[in-house]
Amino acid sequence: MLTHEDNLNGLARLNVEWVKRAVAKTARKRVILDIDSSESPVHGKQEGAAYNGHFECVCYHPLFCFNQFGDCEGAILRPGNVHSADGWEEFIEPIVQRYLNMEVSLLFRADAAFAKPELYEHMEARRIGYAIRLPTNEALQREIARLLVRPTEWTSQKPIVSYHDFAYQAQSWNVPRRVVAKGEWHQGELFPRVGFIVTNLSYPVKGIVNFYNGRATAEQWIKEGKYALNWTRLSCHKFVANQVRLSLFILAYNLGNFFRRLALPEEIKRWSLTSVQTRLIKIGGRLVRHARRLVFQLAEVMVSRDIFDEMLEQIGRLRPVPG
Repeated sequence: MLTHEDNLNGLARLNVEWVKRAVAKTARKRVILDIDSSESPVHGKQEGAAYNGHFECVCYHPLFCFNQFGDCEGAILRPGNVHSADGWEEFIEPIVQRYLNMEVSLLFRADAAFAKPELYEHMEARRIGYAIRLPTNEALQREIARLLVRPTEWTSQKPIVSYHDFAYQAQSWNVPRRVVAKGEWHQGELFPRVGFIVTNLSYPVKGIVNFYNGRATAEQWIKEGKYALNWTRLSCHKFVANQVRLSLFILAYNLGNFFRRLALPEEIKRWSLTSVQTRLIKIGGRLVRHARRLVFQLAEVMVSRDIFDEMLEQIGRLRPVPG
């Protein structure tokens, strides 16, 4: 039974090995980890399902970690009513330790739900660069008072954007840390759009904001898992059985993502997993039997023969060298 602890751990180890091999085939100078939570709505009496006020539904509340290539480093199923950052350390530590042992430059991003001093200290102790969004408060707003003054002149229709950074120490922090602020004034809006990021990186202010904004891709990959693979279909009664289903969904997602980024030619490498399904997998074809071979005849409506040949060549290059 896959629900046995050894088998469930085996699924996790299988995913780790797959990701390690895919990353080994990828040119990289650094690895960026994005951690995020999501909801998996349920419609029965599944164990661990609970009402979540943020998502306004009865659900599970799984936690995901992706690298910048779209590979899902891991996922853990959690009850629906836990905090977004619940169990972050036990979840992220094996992933972090694996990359530290590989001696790569490691960076970390997360949203405001993970703005916890113990997480900052965890990353700083391991010399991992991080950029984490901070919830706003009066002390932070006092630091950027000049950015909150409404402009008197608008030179164009574009928003007026300002940046600032400063040292800040909340009461729960043991040391001051660098905080980067971004303010945007839009015509027709009464108040500015303001965001704060706590970081230990030395990038320029605008570079910190751009680096943090890159985590939006993790949200996109979660959406792909939902819509292309339906990984929110966790309809078993037992909680552990739904953890198995989620683990199998993650393996399926990673197979699709490995194919997309390691085998697709440049002109179609940006396809979503849904496009890969509908244009490459679920296409019409005919099997022709000859005495010594089988021939698949596929229509060139979605993918030309040249592109298909290039995909086969790239898959061939992924084979391990004999001996």
